Amino acid sequence: MKIKKNIYLIGIMALVIAAGYLFLKNDDPNGITGDAITEYSSSEIQKIVIGFKNYNYYPNLITVKVGVPVSISLDESVGGCLRDFTIRELGIRQYLKTPQESIQFVPTKPGKYTFACSMGMGTGTLVVE
Repeated sequence: MKIKKNIYLIGIMALVIAAGYLFLKNDDPNGITGDAITEYSSSEIQKIVIGFKNYNYYPNLITVKVGVPVSISLDESVGGCLRDFTIRELGIRQYLKTPQESIQFVPTKPGKYTFACSMGMGTGTLVVE
């Protein structure tokens, strides 16, 4: 009986540790990190700061240039699930805990891409020209 309880406890602890690791790890699905755009000067990076207004991202229409690095951050007015920022068509999803954190990528294909929180409650459009 005691061995069976210990096995259950070890199993539960392993699940909790695995869930914690998956929740806390910072994984960029594109393999794009801040280091990927260090060859560009800060004037060449398209810096976008998104806020929260009328229960949605603001601005919710953003236009950027193809082939030029983009840095998106969320200001302090953004909270809750809207901090989990996604652009599904580009394979981007990142939880931005603070306004100092940002998502960085280089758009390689012109088009219109929907951005949203992970729950789809806040939405917007990224236009790449």
